Amino acid sequence: MSTPRSDAFGADGRGFRPQPAQRRFTVPGDSLFARYDFRLLLLGQTTSQFGAQISGVAIPLLAVLTLDASPLELGLVTASATLAFALIGLPAGAWLDRVHRRPVLIASDLIRAALLCSIPLAAAFDALTITQLVVVSLLSGVARVFFDIGYQSYLPSVVGKDHVLAGNSALETIRASGQIVGPGLGGWLVALIGAAHVVLIQAFTFAISAASLAAIRGRERPVEKPTSGVRLRHEVGEGLRYVGRHPVLSAMAFTSAVSNLAFAIASAVTFIFMSRTLHLSPTAIGVVVALGAVFAMVGAACTPRLARRVGSARILWLVLAATGPVGLVMPLAQPGWLVVLLFVGMAAGEFGQIVYAIGSLSLRQRVCPDQMLGRVNATMRVIIMAAFPLGALFGGVLGEVVGTRGTLWVAAAMIMLAPLPVYRALRRIRDVEDVAPAS
Repeated sequence: MSTPRSDAFGADGRGFRPQPAQRRFTVPGDSLFARYDFRLLLLGQTTSQFGAQISGVAIPLLAVLTLDASPLELGLVTASATLAFALIGLPAGAWLDRVHRRPVLIASDLIRAALLCSIPLAAAFDALTITQLVVVSLLSGVARVFFDIGYQSYLPSVVGKDHVLAGNSALETIRASGQIVGPGLGGWLVALIGAAHVVLIQAFTFAISAASLAAIRGRERPVEKPTSGVRLRHEVGEGLRYVGRHPVLSAMAFTSAVSNLAFAIASAVTFIFMSRTLHLSPTAIGVVVALGAVFAMVGAACTPRLARRVGSARILWLVLAATGPVGLVMPLAQPGWLVVLLFVGMAAGEFGQIVYAIGSLSLRQRVCPDQMLGRVNATMRVIIMAAFPLGALFGGVLGEVVGTRGTLWVAAAMIMLAPLPVYRALRRIRDVEDVAPAS
């Protein structure tokens, strides 16, 4: 890739280049849902996310209630699920730019389904340990790396670049509807049949996702073979340089990393906080998480309208600045009616993060050339996801030292500061179309 010129991002160096004649993002409509391939994509992702929300409650409760995990042990389980992004994310992105992405997505789903089946099998023989949960989380994380990066790069080939905001919004809205039912149902099923057996539901939904992807009719773009002699390491470097030299992408990477670090710190103690400090039952925990997911669905559905009203670029920092301070009420929750403060903080966080996630991903998909999308997505995902294992481990240690409530205060303060880099990069830009790509 050629070296960017000094004027690649406009005179002020902030990525602004007015382009009033370009088309704005398309909002979701009947034409998008009328596409057979997009409906299959929706089916697979809705189903797998529904299962993920069920097992997202089951696995932490399995560690806490069945295996009596400490905050540090629960932090290890959480960290292992995202460690693979730091280890193999960059070469995975470069490799995905060399191959068709759909077969990789199918294989990733099937591998994760097989790994999850080992948990109830071990539990049936009374052989389940924290070590196995860590190993399964780590290997599933490897498969997730290829799926997440490949999926973000595959979506534009299904809906087209002009419809990426509409496609991302529709997918997140439908998937968030599963988050509403999933956690509550997961908590109820844990109480009814045990956490280990609930994990089987997630394995089954991964299999459905694989079948849906296999049924898609549309063909991907022809794969551009790398120039003879060009090594994977060089292609990885291109992705890193593209993100590092683009002021908006680099700012988004920093904001997302700080937000995810704070989320991971909180996630290491949130279930312990709800179970042992607030004395909530598994069913009540599932209901609280599900109620928060309602706001994720609302946020996903409202994203195109908000983007149209305030700007598809401006919304990225504005929504985080508006919802971040509300999260400060979460550590104030107490047993009894003050549990509602936990819900208010979680709801605000869900709304803000889903709007930001849809907008930032759509910006990336729109700005980056297709032949670079896998590497750029991989670079962003590694920067973002590397924060999870660090945050989960740090949150586990903090939970041991200052307690669960103190750990939640630290996470809330970090979320307050997270929007600053994106605000600096986008404060003079209204819409994504005004963000110039790197040369």
